[in-house]
Amino acid sequence: MPPPGFGAHRPGWLTPHTGENRISVAAAIVVAAALQLLLPSQFTLLPVRWLLPALELLLLATLIALNPVRLSRHSLTGRRLSLLLVALISLDNAASAVLLDTQLITGTAGDQAGPLLAAAAAIYLTNVIAFGIWYWELDRGGPFARAAAPRPFPDFLFPQMSGPHLADPTWRPHFGDYLYTSFTNATAFSPTDTMPLTRWAKALMALQSVIALSTTALVIARAVNILK
Repeated sequence: MPPPGFGAHRPGWLTPHTGENRISVAAAIVVAAALQLLLPSQFTLLPVRWLLPALELLLLATLIALNPVRLSRHSLTGRRLSLLLVALISLDNAASAVLLDTQLITGTAGDQAGPLLAAAAAIYLTNVIAFGIWYWELDRGGPFARAAAPRPFPDFLFPQMSGPHLADPTWRPHFGDYLYTSFTNATAFSPTDTMPLTRWAKALMALQSVIALSTTALVIARAVNILK
């Protein structure tokens, strides 16, 4: 029987399935690692710039070995490695954002608009990817829990959930939906079409907005000042 409030039929996002595809998430992680490598050394914590991206790719390779294409074999080790991977990306990018903001405020970031805008773009895009993975990893317990569909209450309310007549009955959120949610939140500095329902989801979206807003505002202001 479908949960109360869903009518006579169970929607696709509440129906158990065989597991999500890993390819899009893996591609996003590779892009994030590449963006981290492109950052100038002045905006990084570690003197060896390639160390953290290499560790991230090593963790990704381990996760791919556990579930090559489709996420069908759940394990506690794999879950912990997945969360460690996105945590490393997030912490490294947050540190770069803090260093960039600090140097902009103190006037030590340089006097060339191009490199500053490029560094800010890399941090901004990595921010979008990292939080998109966080949303994907945590919504309704993560990809493996969503595949088993034991939890009827979502952490994110997608438009297809509130208007099921506008979507295919088999619709369920995939990584692209979470990445889009991350992008719009970082661009608008607030939720757009997808609403956070739980406290952790609201807190995570607020944190992402703060990082995006501080970096974007300071870099644009400094770049405009240099170009004048």
